[in-house]
Amino acid sequence: MTGVSRQPGAAGETLTELEQAAAADTGSKDGFGAGAVIACDRLVRIYTVEGIEIQALQGLDLEIRPGELTAVVGASGSGKSTLLNILSGLDRPTAGQVFVAGHDLLLMKGKERLAYRRQTVGFIWQQTGRNLLGYLTAAENVALPMRFAGTRRRPRQARAADLLGLLGVARCSDRYPAQMSGGEQQCVAIAVALANQPQVVLADEPTGELDTSTAAHVFAALRTANAESGVTVLVVTHDAAVSAHVQRTIAIQDGRTSTEVLRQRAPGHGRGIDGGAGDADGAGGGATADGGSDGAEEFAVLDRAGRLQLPRDFTDSLGMRDRVRLALETDHIAVWPGALSGGADGGSGNDGSGNDGGAHRRGTHRRGADGTPARRQEEEQT
Repeated sequence: MTGVSRQPGAAGETLTELEQAAAADTGSKDGFGAGAVIACDRLVRIYTVEGIEIQALQGLDLEIRPGELTAVVGASGSGKSTLLNILSGLDRPTAGQVFVAGHDLLLMKGKERLAYRRQTVGFIWQQTGRNLLGYLTAAENVALPMRFAGTRRRPRQARAADLLGLLGVARCSDRYPAQMSGGEQQCVAIAVALANQPQVVLADEPTGELDTSTAAHVFAALRTANAESGVTVLVVTHDAAVSAHVQRTIAIQDGRTSTEVLRQRAPGHGRGIDGGAGDADGAGGGATADGGSDGAEEFAVLDRAGRLQLPRDFTDSLGMRDRVRLALETDHIAVWPGALSGGADGGSGNDGSGNDGGAHRRGTHRRGADGTPARRQEEEQT
């Protein structure tokens, strides 16, 4: 799949025109999204509030493989809630493409969206009132989605009992939400989300109202659901500590994916840091981290437009702003401040590249006649 062929949000371009462009842009020329259960390609969402345009998502790229347990973290206003609303079918993107389990959410119509929310995705919200009906028991709450889907009485009762047992809350079967603890309510909510055997479960701050111990129990239930049913689970939260509970944590900043933390599996699995699930947006899939079962490694995300967000503490420590210098090396790209202490052209002084004396190379970013990156290296004596 590829993104909308025209520039998203161009002047005079209507939503209908963007939809038509997306419909005409079929195929997967570069293989992006192949085999992914969730694929966002240059996703854009623009809101208009009192005549002011707000860009909640600014060309976000994302791939989630089947069976992954992934967390999306970000500060308030980063775009994570907007992303969740789009993936759940409650909102529509302004431009770009988003596919979930083969469903094109940009072009999906009303009845299709209803069937999509009922069969393809399950939801777990932070507030219990959005997950469970207070006048139904736990078993009745779990059975309700199956009743709407047309499942017969005995099969839905049996599945409700199985799910509550799987998640360790069988004792709550005949209890009403008010008779359950917060952790029990959220475990029952997970069972509700799994009732119709969805391919994807979306969780919005599922532990936001729980203490640390109870939150760990709920995440254990999510891991159990993920491992036993193979369902893909995407947790959206502002709490970066959830990375300890999942194998892959994606950070969103300013409407784009910025970094990923990949956590190594426990010893004995014989798999890389990505668990063999494929590349993580090209961010070093298959690499391993030192440190045993708790080893984790953070990667910056290079999106499909070639954009990279440098960590703020990195740029602040080197005084990077406005312009930076780039150099293409044999196995990496060097980046350092564009304005050096020796003058605007950087003719002398420290280049910020970490060299501590002797000869060092100064590279400039340029392209050859054929448009490919070219190296220019100059030896200097410091």
